[in-house]
Amino acid sequence: MTHSYTATARWQRRPQEAFTDQRYSRRHTIAFDGGVVLPASSSPASVPLPYSDAGAVDPEEMLVAALASCHMLWFLSLAAAAGWRVERYIDEASGTMAANAQGKLAMATVTLRPQVVFGGERAPDRDQLHALHQRAHEECYIAHSVRAEVQVLPRD
Repeated sequence: MTHSYTATARWQRRPQEAFTDQRYSRRHTIAFDGGVVLPASSSPASVPLPYSDAGAVDPEEMLVAALASCHMLWFLSLAAAAGWRVERYIDEASGTMAANAQGKLAMATVTLRPQVVFGGERAPDRDQLHALHQRAHEECYIAHSVRAEVQVLPRD
């Protein structure tokens, strides 16, 4: 079974920018197949302001967000199947860039910090909760797709 996903990145040079002097805006948009258009830019850590836009989403943030979202969606599905009602799920995920084995800058570690609030008459105990997060991690397509070490550190 295969599925195709699309995202369209669009950038255009501003008339006042020479471009070849490296002093051009990295601000662009990314349009997703569902219709959402996201303002995007390089990270100010990679390209200094004003050539980056700190208010836009950068690729590094999108990678962290994709991992967090995938894990959360699997977790919710698995919790529902187990009969545990989730009321709220918050994950303050983060990623760290570092040199990889080839000396290239890469996303070295992504840390997920999910905090889950359950409602209803049943809730998993601590061991069940951690097992649920482990299973969600094992099922996450995005986690299977990256070389970075992906850590899941649930917040109790």
